[in-house]
Amino acid sequence: MGIDTHLFNFLRYAKKFGNFNNTLTLGRQALHIDQNYIAKHIENYSSYQNEDYCENMLCSAFGSTSVSSIDNSDYEGATIVMNLNNPIADEYIGAFDTIIDGGCSEHIFNIPTVLLNMARMSKVGGQIIHALPANNFCGHGFWQFSPELFFSLYNTENGYTDTEVFLADLNDISKWVKVSAPKNGDRVNFYSSNPAYVLVRTLTTRVISDFHNVQQSDYIKSWKDGQLVSNSKPSSFYLNDISLDFLSIL
Repeated sequence: MGIDTHLFNFLRYAKKFGNFNNTLTLGRQALHIDQNYIAKHIENYSSYQNEDYCENMLCSAFGSTSVSSIDNSDYEGATIVMNLNNPIADEYIGAFDTIIDGGCSEHIFNIPTVLLNMARMSKVGGQIIHALPANNFCGHGFWQFSPELFFSLYNTENGYTDTEVFLADLNDISKWVKVSAPKNGDRVNFYSSNPAYVLVRTLTTRVISDFHNVQQSDYIKSWKDGQLVSNSKPSSFYLNDISLDFLSIL
């Protein structure tokens, strides 16, 4: 778990849409990023060069007034020791402006509960951010994640807005691919030669106590139409062949 160059830049992008005043990280986030790279974007960086974790960096670069972390163990000094496989304690409901999942959820078995805990801990108007394994991370954790999950969950019916999903090649910090929400019962499959991240941001629009019926979009169309979707051979793209320079959206 940690903040690498992709997540650092994604946080810079997400800062445009929400505040980082009271920030929560899932797991205590280490800094896995070239020190010289951070120095280009943070004033007075020298005071943070020897720090292993993200708290002071988030305060300096993103305006956080407090940074909490939640983990199943205190082995890295998390401020909240709690098992995210279980429902969150009431005292943390609606407590955070920004919640950062920088490579934690894939290590937790009960993914629906993790996602619901994040939703419940977010303030109304708060931002939820994920940087998770999407492809070629087999063995890293329990799970790898598809953009479809986040489009199906983070929609207006479930109390979210402004959802954006990107894919990023772990070995290429110069570009992201922006993923469009599936429509008309079509699937769009992405493949990659290298490990790939899925980068997600969304805003909550109301108090969330539970999720509604979350189903894969092409099946919803099939059930509605009473027949298989017409796109029996889904469009497929190699992540390496599509690029979006992240600097154009920062």
